[in-house]
Amino acid sequence: MKGHLDNFYKQGILEAGCDEAGRGCLAGPVYAAAVILPPGFMHPLLNDSKQMSRKNRDIVRKAIEAEAVSYGVCAIQPEEIDRINILNASIKAMHGALDMLGAAPELILVDGNRFKPYRDIPHVCMIKGDSRFASIAAASVLAKCYRDEYMERIADEYPRYGWNKNKGYPTKEHREAINMFGPTPYHRKSFNLYGENLLF
Repeated sequence: MKGHLDNFYKQGILEAGCDEAGRGCLAGPVYAAAVILPPGFMHPLLNDSKQMSRKNRDIVRKAIEAEAVSYGVCAIQPEEIDRINILNASIKAMHGALDMLGAAPELILVDGNRFKPYRDIPHVCMIKGDSRFASIAAASVLAKCYRDEYMERIADEYPRYGWNKNKGYPTKEHREAINMFGPTPYHRKSFNLYGENLLF
């Protein structure tokens, strides 16, 4: 373990960590994961997924999937993001991931500062929770791994947008491709796709 990641928020209960990936992207779904780790789960590479290399995320993902008490991963597609907005879509994805858990958590730990109650289970929101608690870090790893794989698959369908590299985030290359070729069915139409400095 990295040392700064806590194994639990409240000892002796089943805690599910939740996090999302792709909230700031221009294209593709937003993914969320929920993970219940066993007591004492440790992995020396586990961290906030954004601070990990692709290779290390893949290694840790396998350990999480093999050792977790339960986990779930859910995606909300661009059409729904446009319809209900990205915040609501992110929370809906977290609820969907929680629905997939085989064990009912007694507490939900959420990365960030916004969440809607899930059933009658108490929850705690925390800024930078993915760098504080192992279960949230594990959820961040799964959400990012699953989403990155999805974006790499659809990159073959629309190779001009560089999704195999930028994963749908608003890079200069991605903005220029949208400006030149227009949006795809995978783009979030409610987002500022073209950027402020590009002409269309």
